[in-house]
Amino acid sequence: MSNENMKDHENTEEIRSHSEESIPEASREDIEGKERKSARPRKITYVPIGDEELENTVLPVKKNHKKLKVTGIVAAMLVVTAGCAYAGISYYYADRFFEGTVINGVDCSGKTALEAEQAIAKKVEDYSIEISARNLDPQMIEGSKINYKYASDGKILKLLKAQKPYKWVLGYIEPVTHTMETHTTFDRDLLETQLKELSCAKEENQVSPENAYVAFNDQQSSFEIVPETQGSKLLLKKAYMTLDEAITENKRNVDFNTTGDVYASAEVKSDSPELQQTVDAYNNFAKASITYTFGEETVTLDGNTIKTWLQFDEKGQLLQDEASFQQRVVEFVAQLAAQHDTVGTERSFNTTSGRTVSVYGSAYGWKIDQAAEAAQLTQEIRSGTQTAREPVYSMRANSYGYNDLGSTYIEVDLSAQHLYYYQNGQIILDSDFVSGNMAYADRQTPSGIFTLYYKKSPDILRGPKLPNGKYEYETPVTYWMPFNGGIGFHDATWRSDFGGEDYLSNGSHGCINMPYDSAAALYDLIQYDVPIVCFY
Repeated sequence: MSNENMKDHENTEEIRSHSEESIPEASREDIEGKERKSARPRKITYVPIGDEELENTVLPVKKNHKKLKVTGIVAAMLVVTAGCAYAGISYYYADRFFEGTVINGVDCSGKTALEAEQAIAKKVEDYSIEISARNLDPQMIEGSKINYKYASDGKILKLLKAQKPYKWVLGYIEPVTHTMETHTTFDRDLLETQLKELSCAKEENQVSPENAYVAFNDQQSSFEIVPETQGSKLLLKKAYMTLDEAITENKRNVDFNTTGDVYASAEVKSDSPELQQTVDAYNNFAKASITYTFGEETVTLDGNTIKTWLQFDEKGQLLQDEASFQQRVVEFVAQLAAQHDTVGTERSFNTTSGRTVSVYGSAYGWKIDQAAEAAQLTQEIRSGTQTAREPVYSMRANSYGYNDLGSTYIEVDLSAQHLYYYQNGQIILDSDFVSGNMAYADRQTPSGIFTLYYKKSPDILRGPKLPNGKYEYETPVTYWMPFNGGIGFHDATWRSDFGGEDYLSNGSHGCINMPYDSAAALYDLIQYDVPIVCFY
């Protein structure tokens, strides 16, 4: 060592020796430790210090950082360890569902997609469906009977891949429930077989629906709609489609009662406009009341009778038989005519001479026009008319009651060869006459009751036309009043005698020959509706 270096060494030792006297023990150890850690010599710079400075200077005591350092190292190690653990768990959940994951009611926590599908398949394949039907207890179809199977469609795996593995901790904080469509398969031929074995598909349980209909309510005295009945006739094709759809959607029950098109339904329902129109129409029948007047006599047709003309089946359903109803109307009018028509009947007649004779009247009296009356009656029944009226007549008499001749008529007594004109019960004209020649059957004046056809003044009376084109006779008259074919009243100026027995052998061709003045008076008095009663 050179002298210079030796000198520096001595100075250094002197300073160190001096410094060590004032440095605490702990600090000295730190310093020594630092010196021990480094084998590299440090360059020492000498700084002269005076005695005064040495005496007053106190060196700072260094703090102990060793414990802090250890704590930091431990913390760092824990963080690293935790990070590694989190990463490891994240890796674990890379192909597994987070805790708290529920899929279609199955807890899939920690399960792989395959394990989750197996668990779901186990639950799904434990399948059965309950079928409810009308008026029957529910029945079950087990999934095993139709080869019901779970079919993977990749949705579970897709759901798993959608997870972010590093978010696995959320499974403990916010459990997740997934509901998704489960894809299944089943044997549809087996389903059809199972359906046919259900009670609701058995023939003995098939009850056809019944249409709504119109019936007469006796208590209300009116027609009403009786509602349709549902019945239980199952439409197998539609029932199968409904069941197929329910199973495809993995439903656990199906109610045929709430599926309207599974059962056969009534064709006519209570809300049918046509049915309501029928009720309204037939309630008019029940309201109708037609009172026929025949002078002082009346005949009333009302709903109680009309109802008996309608057709009903054994359960009270109205059968709309128009032909039958119309026939009953015709029969009623015919009965009315039979009881009140006088045309074509014989009447008792009290003659002026005091005799009572029976006179047949084929051209006089009351006669109902049956076709016209039936048509009017039908219309009134349908419209619910309430009225009092006469029937529709095709022929009318002067009055109702006894022999319907009334008090105004012409009495032609063929036996007495005398006539009387009664007006309001009083004789206003009487006269002898000569009637048809009794010696000839074809010239005899027929008895009966007639009315005037027409009257004409003057006129020419002609007999039958001959082959040569001429007439058997042509006789001019001043007053002509026919009432029975070619028979009528007329003047006969070629006769000088009337009455008596001339008619027996010298009578007319059938006409009533009258004196000129009497014929003239009758011509002025006679009316078209006055009965002409001819009798022997």
